[in-house]
Amino acid sequence: MHSPLDDTTLVVGAALARIPASCARWGRGWCAAAACILEASVPKAGNVHPGRSFADLDHEDFVAAALAIAPVFDRAADAPLGATVRAAVAASAAVTRSNANLGIVLALAPLVALPQAAGSGADAVTNDGLDALWATLTPADAADVWEAIRLARPGGLGRSDRDDLAGPPPPDLRAAMAHAADRDQIAALWSRGYAGLLAGPVADLEREFAAGAGLADAIARGHLAQLARQPDSLIARRHGPAAAAEVCRQAAAIMQMSAEAWRPAAAAFDAALRMPPGINPGTTADLIATALYILLDDAVLRDRCGLSRFLDRLLDEP
Repeated sequence: MHSPLDDTTLVVGAALARIPASCARWGRGWCAAAACILEASVPKAGNVHPGRSFADLDHEDFVAAALAIAPVFDRAADAPLGATVRAAVAASAAVTRSNANLGIVLALAPLVALPQAAGSGADAVTNDGLDALWATLTPADAADVWEAIRLARPGGLGRSDRDDLAGPPPPDLRAAMAHAADRDQIAALWSRGYAGLLAGPVADLEREFAAGAGLADAIARGHLAQLARQPDSLIARRHGPAAAAEVCRQAAAIMQMSAEAWRPAAAAFDAALRMPPGINPGTTADLIATALYILLDDAVLRDRCGLSRFLDRLLDEP
């Protein structure tokens, strides 16, 4: 059973109630917005949440971006993939002060763009729908995605000897993503597939929710588990591989702690990451949001882990 209403739950409920009425509950746009809201509203090591902000981003920026992409993603199955990415980034940029969700948009766009007949949630990872989607990509999709990335102005990308963002868009978008996959976990989803996400963060979150963890604990622990599993590519690009590996080590140590010890250890870890120069595991947060989307979009998974009952009750009770 989920824990009683706490501050996190109240924040989530208020934000979910703001998802545009045009987006049907449990539809793809609604699930995308809800996943982003859930991820941003839970205290997680090094990330923005209601109690912690960055100089150019706070919790409201992330909520505003989540609400902005919902209508775009609701229409994604009827639009070219690149156009969806560009429209979602533009909608977010119009309501935020800085890049709030480029990684999430790039990670979610292929999933929400699948035809309904191709399946949803976990099916989107395991069936042939994504292969069919990749086959539709054209140079126009690459141009739209390149423009979206430039519009978002993400930090820490560095320079590349091939398919650099300062140059023209690549003719083959997936080939460009494959070239970037070793240094960017979101690019790896496009080029290598989502099976690892399903086996990792999706399974972690489902297990935590099904075991009765409260909303904040389940997502915070899912975030720590992913940090322990794989170095965050944003940390590696901004601070170097050694820093990313050390964050992995510390997250893994916390995940081995008892129920009484892990929460204060996670809070201390969060505080340490915020000390100058400031280490933000932002790509891990993007992966958690994507995993939450898969759980929400898949009726079997969301019923099995209890998210359907929890969110319906949260929204329907006065």
